[in-house]
Amino acid sequence: MGAPLRVGLAGLGSMGRNHLRHLSSRDDCRLVAVGDPEPVALADAVANTGATGFADPLAMVHEAALDALVVAAPTTAHAALAAAAIERGLPVLVEKPLAATIEEGLALVIAARDRGTPLQVGHVERFNPAVLELGRRLADGWVGTLYAATSRRAGPYPARIRDVGVTVDLATHDADILSWIAGERPTRVFAELAQRIDAAREDLLFGLLHFPSGAIGMLDVNWLTPAKRRQLAVVGEAGMFELDYLTQRLTFTQADIAHPTLIGGYATTFKGDVEVIEVANREPLAAELDAFLGVARDGGRPVVNGIDGLWALAIATSLLQAAAEARPVDLVDLAGRIPAR
Repeated sequence: MGAPLRVGLAGLGSMGRNHLRHLSSRDDCRLVAVGDPEPVALADAVANTGATGFADPLAMVHEAALDALVVAAPTTAHAALAAAAIERGLPVLVEKPLAATIEEGLALVIAARDRGTPLQVGHVERFNPAVLELGRRLADGWVGTLYAATSRRAGPYPARIRDVGVTVDLATHDADILSWIAGERPTRVFAELAQRIDAAREDLLFGLLHFPSGAIGMLDVNWLTPAKRRQLAVVGEAGMFELDYLTQRLTFTQADIAHPTLIGGYATTFKGDVEVIEVANREPLAAELDAFLGVARDGGRPVVNGIDGLWALAIATSLLQAAAEARPVDLVDLAGRIPAR
């Protein structure tokens, strides 16, 4: 495998600490530098890992001897940190969302393409074993024609987020997953938002995505639900998959419409034939870092690249626009601005 890769970590918030845990315990890399302006978090990271600490993460990117960079700083800092890494030719993993605006994200994608630098975006659900197994079953034709996919991502209000609302923070996950399931990008979106707890931004989103094939995607995303929920349902002509991201449980239901049952003697229902699909559980972040470090070491195209991240951000931004203008938003013009590869 050669010498371990020298990796820097920018940001020691909630997600940054998860990266810290993994990067500091791997054999194929060395966490040589960490950057965060919060002195207690920085001191703890330095003490526990032996990495060099930088109060300014951007200075770390410019000054530390690195082979790769992980960006887990607040969203508004993503563009500057990733751009500095790309300028140095450092493979970079940027936590989702890719950037705070479409323009910033587009600039990163173009810079990475022109420089030939790998740019991976941290849509960690793509590495969830249940999601990967779902993808294999869909490719094998288990549901036939895809009709609809519904994603629910809900939980209590997080103390960690202050710079973006729930749409850019959470719905980017689902915009990416639903596009991946459909195998295409949406052409039209619509949304409704609410602001209940957050003093500055939306904390509830209901969104609709229309795909060229006619498939429909629905997003239910909020910071208002007292218990954390991460769920996905995929419905097609031959049946339905249901997935729990947290437990990594995946089931397939094939309805037996010829033999309805009754509830209380009067309410017709169809239980269907439910199959629990075996999934080998693994923490998705570990698999995501496997993929990133493999690209950083050997080259190639990231599993979730900058264009994927840019599309997720563009869809989320368009959902915000649709809600603000109380109308569907067409994505055809936007699609013309995003590179195909």
